[in-house]
Amino acid sequence: MIHPLADVQSSTIGKETNIWQFCVVLPEAQIGNGCNICSHCFIENNVILGNNVTVKCGVSLWDGIIIEDNVFIGPGVAFCNDRYPKSKNKDFKLEGIVVRKGASIGANATILPGVEIGEGALIGAGAVVTKSVPAGAVIKGTF
Repeated sequence: MIHPLADVQSSTIGKETNIWQFCVVLPEAQIGNGCNICSHCFIENNVILGNNVTVKCGVSLWDGIIIEDNVFIGPGVAFCNDRYPKSKNKDFKLEGIVVRKGASIGANATILPGVEIGEGALIGAGAVVTKSVPAGAVIKGTF
């Protein structure tokens, strides 16, 4: 189901995926089966979401982000793909983020560029993730 107030430009949307109102999904984004993209989300072109991914309200997924199957992304999670952001930066270097299967990211966590969140890891609400997280780890605060 794609809500009539969503702007979904991608044709690569899996079966039984719900995309709610006020979302924007750019043309090259790939979204798997059984996903739930809640309201007020933005998904850029070079983004891949696996199957059964939940993205809660107010999340932006920028180029270079790969989210594997069965991942939960809480409301307001901030993903960053540029270590040194500047307006009109001609030296921009994209640094992607990978979130492995079954990981869960709590509300308002910030995930910095170039990290991998391991399979089944749990990132606590409000955490700031500055380096890769091992599989099964539980992270809170700044890591």
